[in-house]
Amino acid sequence: MKIDKINLQIIRELKQGRKSYKRIADKLKITENTVRSRVNKLIKNEVLDICGLVDPSSLPEHRAVMIGIKLSEMNIVDKGEELSKLKGVVSASVVTGRYDIMLMVLFKKDFGLLEFYTQEISNVKGINFVETFVIYKSYNLKVPYQF
Repeated sequence: MKIDKINLQIIRELKQGRKSYKRIADKLKITENTVRSRVNKLIKNEVLDICGLVDPSSLPEHRAVMIGIKLSEMNIVDKGEELSKLKGVVSASVVTGRYDIMLMVLFKKDFGLLEFYTQEISNVKGINFVETFVIYKSYNLKVPYQF
């Protein structure tokens, strides 16, 4: 799907997720139906999701963590997809550099780092080593709630 200037403007306006299609249409000087149609097409083509996001630091007894993963095999795309489906994983990204995959994981009181490593990561074959980065303070971090 081609992401043109109008699509980008609509996506930018949807940063305020509760903004009406009418207000977006008026601001962009296009019809409300055009906005609705384009948003539906962006969602259908998996370019756009509309959801509520939360600041993990505002959730009691929750913690966001980044985990760098080095694989012992080269099927990094398949492993990235597999890791993205683990409990608590907000995102999995295939990256360059020291690690093959970076995870953003949200933990809560009864599901923390120990549970994630022993119940989730331990079931994934081909992981050489992991390194954990606890996020103490973040700026502009908003994630979908996982639990």
